[in-house]
Amino acid sequence: MDAHRDFRSGWTLYGTRSAILDAGLRGYMLRVYNWMAAGLLLTTAISYLIAETRLLDIFYPVVATVDGVQLHAPSVLAWIAMIAPLGFVLVLSFGVNRLSLTASQVLFWLFCATMGASLTTIFISFTQQSILATFVVTAATFAGMSLYGYTTNADLSRLGSFLVMGVIGLLIAMVVNIFLHSSALQFAVSAIGVLVFTGLAAYDTQRIKTDYIEFGRYMGPAIAAKRSVYDALQLYLSFINLFMFLLQFIGLRRN
Repeated sequence: MDAHRDFRSGWTLYGTRSAILDAGLRGYMLRVYNWMAAGLLLTTAISYLIAETRLLDIFYPVVATVDGVQLHAPSVLAWIAMIAPLGFVLVLSFGVNRLSLTASQVLFWLFCATMGASLTTIFISFTQQSILATFVVTAATFAGMSLYGYTTNADLSRLGSFLVMGVIGLLIAMVVNIFLHSSALQFAVSAIGVLVFTGLAAYDTQRIKTDYIEFGRYMGPAIAAKRSVYDALQLYLSFINLFMFLLQFIGLRRN
């Protein structure tokens, strides 16, 4: 009888701990997605604000080429906006354990704002309707893959090194194509980019979930809050890159 009672008590304790873990995981993932969504909203707002106001003349003034064609050329401020996000990513990635919660949050907001400024060029190059359509397709694709990464029992960690190699390969190919101007290479880069960042949406979601299950009980509220900002950054980057590569396929360029 005592053994039976102990078994039931142990099972009840295990069930209680599992319920607490599940609730904590759901709360943590919701926080991560909220940060990601807020970052995307800020990026979109900044990008649209610059593109539709006189700020566009500051970031991308109209200049005439030798052939007399007028086009928007990036100013020094635009180049700073395009380069700055890389610095913010490096600081957030390598300083996640040393930065305070406030510093992490401020850097995240600054990163999203500068990304918005750097993405203003899409409003110059593509129609607003096609940008909106691509965003909807990206959101649906990302949501589906993120849900798959959260619910699947398959181990996606084996894809990690392959996806990282894919990102490095994409960067090299894009740098090379700056000099080659090859449409075939651009098409290949866009196609591979869609596949890589679609995979990263599922991979990163599962990684975030697994990390919380393994280490969540050791996190205090402050550490968990700071970690959620870093995890949101990873998902944000996958979303933005997936959007940009999809835009090369389904975006309609302005005449």
